[in-house]
Amino acid sequence: MRLNKMISHNTHYSRREADQLIKDGLVKVDGKVVDDLSVQVSFKNKIEIKGNALFEKHGYSVIVYHKPKGELVSKKDDRGRKTVYDSLPSKFGHYLSVGRLDFASEGLLLLCDSPTVVSALMHGDLERVYYVKINGAITLAMEKAMQEGLKLDDARKGGHAKSEIHSMEFAPFLAYRIIKNSPTFSTLKVTINEGKNRELRRFFGYFDVDVVDLKRVSYGKVDLGTLKPGKHRFFNASEYNALRDYLEYVKQDTKGDDQ
Repeated sequence: MRLNKMISHNTHYSRREADQLIKDGLVKVDGKVVDDLSVQVSFKNKIEIKGNALFEKHGYSVIVYHKPKGELVSKKDDRGRKTVYDSLPSKFGHYLSVGRLDFASEGLLLLCDSPTVVSALMHGDLERVYYVKINGAITLAMEKAMQEGLKLDDARKGGHAKSEIHSMEFAPFLAYRIIKNSPTFSTLKVTINEGKNRELRRFFGYFDVDVVDLKRVSYGKVDLGTLKPGKHRFFNASEYNALRDYLEYVKQDTKGDDQ
């Protein structure tokens, strides 16, 4: 793992702050100051930051945060915009987000202090449920794409202007329910099990409509419930049990792939 990533995953420092620490000569690997940002390390190496040893996190905790619109899922922003870490208590500064919700989206965001758990959740196929509002009608072509999937060579509409992702393949939605369908605004509830970059905004953008509201209400076995915007809570016992079962499933599935 790259040194800056190792630092940001196991401390309260952001990736950019880790880069600066390395540039300032404040990081040692096996007793030697390292100034190469691309150096690869593991916990077999002795890593020190400002003279303090870096330890791998064992055990983990997970929180559910109701991200409001107008917050970035990022530790820092060059433009000074508010981030989720500005709203959360400082003790969660080292927690990592399980995927992202963009600036204009809201809803359930999971954060965890274990990079291993975060990676397993991000790259798994757990169901994500969203409420989506678009500025147009839901057409038969949209429904067909939701049912059968969609492959686009140009999926830039709905993506961030600076995104380098131009093409995208969308798997069939696991489920969808049309709540309201009108020429001006339509609302639906959708269930998907992927977390690609602005996936739903790009999907509907292909049909020349904009997503004007996007709210995630569940992720796997975890529901947003009555948690208010800007508030957080820890996982409850049943959610931890479901997560442990899922991690064990992932572990066994990985072993099967290796055999």
